Amino acid sequence: MRNGRFALILLVLLMVLWAPLAIDPWNRADWLLENVLLLLGIAVLAATWRWHAFSRASYVLLFLFLCLHTIGAHYTYAEVPYDAWMQRLTGRTFNSMVGWERNNFDRVVHFAYGLLLAYPVRELLLRTWNLRGFPGYFFALDLTMSSSMLYELIEWAAAAVFGGELGMAYLGTQGDVWDAHKDMALASLGAALTIGALALAQRAAGRDYAAEWAERQRSGRAGEARRQGP
Repeated sequence: MRNGRFALILLVLLMVLWAPLAIDPWNRADWLLENVLLLLGIAVLAATWRWHAFSRASYVLLFLFLCLHTIGAHYTYAEVPYDAWMQRLTGRTFNSMVGWERNNFDRVVHFAYGLLLAYPVRELLLRTWNLRGFPGYFFALDLTMSSSMLYELIEWAAAAVFGGELGMAYLGTQGDVWDAHKDMALASLGAALTIGALALAQRAAGRDYAAEWAERQRSGRAGEARRQGP
């Protein structure tokens, strides 16, 4: 129950960010498309909460990713003005500091997708299929990579259906024919870094915190079922 309240607090904070950015987005049609998956994701998390409640760490990671997505949806990913923000703060654009030639907010979010969501995915696999050891790490990486590829296919299908300015805004390729490939590669890299860091940290600590969380959840559900009786 405590984790439910924690998740609710994070949802309220997300809505505090989402609501003002929903008032006047740069492209309303693109904003609507971008928010379909966000609202579906929140609905799935809410509907399955009693069956699978994530740990606080996973909820924070999910919250951070959804905050990034909310910002990208408001501006359209290709137009997030991070350069203008940095120039106001430091007098220099961020792109000039790091040598970028395009708006890379979308690439950052794809990298963050793998980096932030690989841990919740592994936690889900531990809870549902009790995948431990190498299979747990491998399939968490595989599922994160696969879902990134699936999103690129969804983007392509949406762009093909809607076409025109809306399709291009949703794709956000900025003229790069290899945009989808690079996005998938960055998501895979982020997931690989998280899974690799987890494996090393847990080996050094001699314990698997995600597996311990999953076991406590299973034990709690089993105890509740026994109390309720046949």
